[in-house]
Amino acid sequence: MEDLSLHILDVVENSIEANASKIEIKIIEEKNKDLLAVEIKDNGRGMNRETINKVLDPFYTTRTTRRVGMGLSLLAQAARESNGNFEINSKVGVGTEVKAVFQYSHIDRKPIGDMKNTLITLMVSHPEINFVYEHQDEDGNYVLDSNEI
Repeated sequence: MEDLSLHILDVVENSIEANASKIEIKIIEEKNKDLLAVEIKDNGRGMNRETINKVLDPFYTTRTTRRVGMGLSLLAQAARESNGNFEINSKVGVGTEVKAVFQYSHIDRKPIGDMKNTLITLMVSHPEINFVYEHQDEDGNYVLDSNEI
């Protein structure tokens, strides 16, 4: 995937597949700490510990439309390749939270991409879902939020 907006799109599609009715997407740029964080949180069906341990395997998926599940594994790889880290927390019946942290200045960090069009695509395709988007720069100023779309 060329940029982080496409990774986010893929992970959000997982949340939709998990019957989430609310999906929160947060991007935090902290250039003074040389960090970029992407957080995606949903209220979908959640996963047990066994499933969490499998989801980073690109050949594991719960989808019936394809036999591979590259989204989470590719996002985790992108974070690690840019001197960052990846974590996933989930609870059955509550939801899932994914967090990828990147070294902001790393040469291999992918650009954020076109988040506005990614969000428009999600909102138009899934009007039944409550999307909350927040993008903060290093001073805590909003770069773009759900109200601007």
